[in-house]
Amino acid sequence: MKYKIIVHPGEVSGYIAECPAIPGCVSQGKTIKEAMENIQDAIEGCLEVLNKRAERRARNFHHFKVLEVAV
Repeated sequence: MKYKIIVHPGEVSGYIAECPAIPGCVSQGKTIKEAMENIQDAIEGCLEVLNKRAERRARNFHHFKVLEVAV
């Protein structure tokens, strides 16, 4: 899956990278390249947390099922 990333200069230095599709998923780096590498790690981490939350929620409701879909 591909995500659109917004990269902009930091307030003091470096660059900020944000993934609007995942609210709160933000990273930074000294260069644009570093910011892009860091946002990839941040996206993976955010998705892992969101998936764990979904699994916990499904366990709390017996009629919920956890399924997967590839996009």
